[in-house]
Amino acid sequence: MRAMERLGMLVGVFAFTMATIYGLWTSSTTLGTEWVGTIGLILGGLLGFMIAWYVWMTRRKLDIDPSDDPLGEIDEIQGEYGFFSPHSWQPLFLGAAAATCFLGLAVGWWLFIIGAFFAIPALVGWTFEYWKGPHAL
Repeated sequence: MRAMERLGMLVGVFAFTMATIYGLWTSSTTLGTEWVGTIGLILGGLLGFMIAWYVWMTRRKLDIDPSDDPLGEIDEIQGEYGFFSPHSWQPLFLGAAAATCFLGLAVGWWLFIIGAFFAIPALVGWTFEYWKGPHAL
């Protein structure tokens, strides 16, 4: 976790440095400062610092992470990683519907509505697929 914390700090420092350089560079033009890029870089820096802060707070509460040990082995990491459904087709349908919705934002609202029409049943099906049937929990 320590490496992820350092990466977050690095992203934050880099983005704030680039925001300063970008703001000064664009303010020297005849049009004045370009605020969208400057504010975007500042928000990117805040995101990097937010990630670093979250990982730091989480690292303080947990035991020593095996990934922080330079001599650690991969099989030292134990525990439950979560439940993953090996037989579900619902993520594929939901991904296709989401892609159709995003394409609809560029092409036209009619395509977005078609994508939403297919996304709602796919999301409901993925949410409730373990409530009944052969794979019920």
